[in-house]
Amino acid sequence: MKIVFTPSARDQFLRALAYIRRDKPSAAVSFRHQAEKTLARLQDYPESGRTLPEFPDTHYREVIVPPYRFFYRVKENVVWIVAVWHGAQLPDSPAEDAEN
Repeated sequence: MKIVFTPSARDQFLRALAYIRRDKPSAAVSFRHQAEKTLARLQDYPESGRTLPEFPDTHYREVIVPPYRFFYRVKENVVWIVAVWHGAQLPDSPAEDAEN
């Protein structure tokens, strides 16, 4: 299984890293490593993330790397990361501007 970020999700992830790095660079490094480890697990266990409590009737799931939520869906042999939101944010949809 391959992990792919949509362009908007990649941008959200990079902005999150930049925000964390601004105050504490070492925390940004730690967050990135934890995100990579958590997302790599989806290669073998794509259904391991929970369904979205706000959108239980969709095919979207999430994994949490505090304080961020990574929303994703599985399509064929690809895990598409469609959004990266801070845990305090409430999305209108799991992937308003997802490309896939």
